[in-house]
Amino acid sequence: MGKDFSIQKDTELRATPEQVWDAIATGPGLSSWLFPFAVEPGVGGVMRLDVPGVTEESTITGWDPPNRLAVKSAEGEDGTFQAYEYLIEGRDGDTTVLRFIHSGHLGEGWGEEYVSSLNTGWDQYFYTLSQYLLHFPGRTAVYALAEGPKGQKDLWPRFSAALNLPAAPAEGDRVRLTPDGAEGVVDYVVILGDKGFMFGVRTADAFYRFHGMGDGMGGGVDMAVHLFGTDDTKETERTWKTFLADTYS
Repeated sequence: MGKDFSIQKDTELRATPEQVWDAIATGPGLSSWLFPFAVEPGVGGVMRLDVPGVTEESTITGWDPPNRLAVKSAEGEDGTFQAYEYLIEGRDGDTTVLRFIHSGHLGEGWGEEYVSSLNTGWDQYFYTLSQYLLHFPGRTAVYALAEGPKGQKDLWPRFSAALNLPAAPAEGDRVRLTPDGAEGVVDYVVILGDKGFMFGVRTADAFYRFHGMGDGMGGGVDMAVHLFGTDDTKETERTWKTFLADTYS
């Protein structure tokens, strides 16, 4: 039978509604904090996600710049679908509140652990959006992805040891990511034990985002980098794929 679900996130952003709209409703904006999308604007248009191994298209069902964006995936034969709604409200002092609603119907076998993972993931994504609008306003990034081996255990201890990180890093700690020499500050940390972790570093020209997924979600670590000031992702992807393969071999 599957199940319905709904996740809501409210985020206050130090940006104008127009800046928030550009970040959520354009391809270059979305690549700078979320994933690489191609956007055909307007109601009936398409948002196309394109990452290695995954290409998905959703239809734009609501388009009211800079106030509201709504998107819905195609419905599966079993009634499964996912829908996303962004509601933008400007406030005094060039701040904006973004309300995001992710809802849909899940098929058999996708239960509370999946919804919990979605919920945790959206927390990091919207934090990254807030930092993008704060630290890189008016700029856009390209997206690099590196996926590690699956079926792994002890994700955080092995990851932190390989990068010479403290066992319990704190936001604001300065770190050097040895695989490519990038230096920056830890800006996001959630360590969930056997359920995985979320770890983020902001440098002068990039966001590094690491996602450790526990047993129920594949048991591996993937990494995304949003790179500002370059169009070349190949070297970054090659370097970090090698690091993840060596760490979890």
